[in-house]
Amino acid sequence: MVFASATFIFIFLPITFILYFLFPNKFKNFILLLASLVFYSWGGLRYTIILLSSIVFNYFIAIMIGSRPALKYKGLRKFYLIIAIMFNIGVLFFYKYFNFFVDNVNIIFSIVNVKQLEVTKIVLPVGISFFTFQILSYIIDVYRNEVNVQKNIIKLALYIALFPQLIAGPIVRYIDIENMMSSRNIDIHSIRLGIERFIIGLGKKVILADTMGKMADNYFNNLDNISTPMAWLMGITYSLQIYYDFSAYSDMAIGLGKVFGFEFLENFNYPYISKNIKEFWRRWHISLSTWFRDYLYIPLGGNRKGALKTYRNLLIVFFVTGLWHGASWTFVFWGLYHGMFLLIEKKTKIDDFFENRRFIARIYTLVVVMIGWIFFRADTINKAFHIIINLFNFNFTNYRFVFSEAKFSNILFLLLAIFFLKPRYKSFINFINSIKSYNEKVFYRVLCVYDLLLILLFVVEICFVTSTDFNPFIYFRF
Repeated sequence: MVFASATFIFIFLPITFILYFLFPNKFKNFILLLASLVFYSWGGLRYTIILLSSIVFNYFIAIMIGSRPALKYKGLRKFYLIIAIMFNIGVLFFYKYFNFFVDNVNIIFSIVNVKQLEVTKIVLPVGISFFTFQILSYIIDVYRNEVNVQKNIIKLALYIALFPQLIAGPIVRYIDIENMMSSRNIDIHSIRLGIERFIIGLGKKVILADTMGKMADNYFNNLDNISTPMAWLMGITYSLQIYYDFSAYSDMAIGLGKVFGFEFLENFNYPYISKNIKEFWRRWHISLSTWFRDYLYIPLGGNRKGALKTYRNLLIVFFVTGLWHGASWTFVFWGLYHGMFLLIEKKTKIDDFFENRRFIARIYTLVVVMIGWIFFRADTINKAFHIIINLFNFNFTNYRFVFSEAKFSNILFLLLAIFFLKPRYKSFINFINSIKSYNEKVFYRVLCVYDLLLILLFVVEICFVTSTDFNPFIYFRF
């Protein structure tokens, strides 16, 4: 089930909302857990069995890590941790990377004339990368004594399977919502803010991301007729699509969490206004980048063991970051590409050059990130290089195909997508809130107008939802 669907908006969400607020507090976690399992089961019961198996295993292994014998004998405690990590990574590897591994082994076997391994069709459970990383953060934090062991399996299951962020994040740390598992404060104001955030996210998805996606797909499906303007439009439209698509899901997840009393941390902070790649990764998919920082980069030594090991650690992190996104060398290359630019920035101290040249710094960052997205989107590395070469070879043939996509609506949505890359909506909300300190009566009038505009936006979104083909979120693949 997806957020941007009539089934979710008009059936699942209202039923869940009504049941949640009908039952007393002691049943609320169970109601949310049941709703989350129904939500996840919509894609197939076999996915839910995998999810439940992971919940049960990690519930018991966490208790073992926090048990008295384990606390007394550090070796036993570490042994349990290793078992937990091997189990979770093993499940993720089998479902997501096994065939990728077999394919690469078969390439080697074909070179040395050895019989190739048989490839088995394995269906990837939706959201497995996200809930695996949530589980690992909980297990590791228990091992580090940063959180208490959760001995209530309903609460732990809810943390892992909570439907707003289950499929595509944000990756929520147990430490951030530990207290909310037992007690949540919900009022009309928080529900209103949650619904507002959901509507904004839905608009980003069905109006901006999906429109940019259709344009990008048309260009990427015509690589034989590529020209320089077309190559730039491919990069620009896909860069816009993936940002609005993924940040839309995070907005909706954060909004839904707020409706049910959960405060999830922000996952995006206008990444396309960054002045370098380091800043980009502080603003893009924040929950993933901080996860890798805390559970991989720092344990490897971070930047504490000299320049060479710092560079090594960065490349390892971004190799794994690329691999986390998908079982393909294009994703690995994309990750290493970002890692290399981080090394270049660290080595050359390019920040000093860009200090008083913010506009140039942002153009540099946008171009580097856009080229990276071409590797991310292309089917093969060779196709990605073919597109990138055409960015700079001044090939203006086949311009008619470029203009065939230049419909008024496409141009309008493209300009809107570019316009909202800066925090204009955030500034607008701050402006509305600032009115209250000057004239409360005017503030409430403006707020009523804003709410009417939100309702109008929601009506437009529903028109898009019901009139367009199903278009799942990009990060559902991960």
